[in-house]
Amino acid sequence: MTNIDRSGTFKLGSRSVKRLGYGAMQLAGPGVFGPPKDPEAARAVLREAIASGVDHIDTSDFYGPHVTNQIIREALHPYPDDLVIVTKIGARRGPDASWLPASSPQALTQAVHDNLRNLGLDVLDAVNLRIMPATRGHGPGEGSIEAPLTALAELQRKGLVHHIGLSNATATQVAEGRRITEVVCVQNHYNLIHRDDEAMIDDLARDGIAYVPFFPLGVSHRCNHPRCPASPIGWAPRPCRSRSPGCCSARPTSC
Repeated sequence: MTNIDRSGTFKLGSRSVKRLGYGAMQLAGPGVFGPPKDPEAARAVLREAIASGVDHIDTSDFYGPHVTNQIIREALHPYPDDLVIVTKIGARRGPDASWLPASSPQALTQAVHDNLRNLGLDVLDAVNLRIMPATRGHGPGEGSIEAPLTALAELQRKGLVHHIGLSNATATQVAEGRRITEVVCVQNHYNLIHRDDEAMIDDLARDGIAYVPFFPLGVSHRCNHPRCPASPIGWAPRPCRSRSPGCCSARPTSC
């Protein structure tokens, strides 16, 4: 039995996966933008993860953009039968590496097709709707998700998506989402020092909905610079290396 096997399993939609998965965000370049310095090393990391027993990869086509999914395909396609790849839509990257909302039906449709193409898949195992705050900042922001989630559910009905989840969602948004479609997972920021979702976790567990934390090993800072991976979709697991004026890596006192 590997160390990953000892973690146990949980249900993610119709599949059973190990509790330790692999988050692919940092496979792209600095600030989760552009290619990595050593693409072959990135591919080697993925192959080692699978060899170690990982059967759940979290990714998005806005990592790079496109870069991370292309690396996953190059390293692992054709994929093992037991591998579940979960992606996210609802955001895009600006030319300056900023993180921008992209939740119109047209943007969501394009994002699903981009993920399919770059991953080399005909159907996506699971797609999380990434909920971007209405105002610049960190963490979830309240607001209705009916329009984008309805558009994503339509893509599911067309056979492009197996399962739907939510990312960066409040309890109110989760409740609203469950009235619109089946929600199989919620992916939010959670670790030993960031435990705001504990009541939500208990509620989801009672209903058999997976809670998948991002940044589970803890963090040290946040940054408001648009090139930083912490802005605006969450807290950075470590300072980014963009060296852009005002970024956490260039001016640590801003963190």
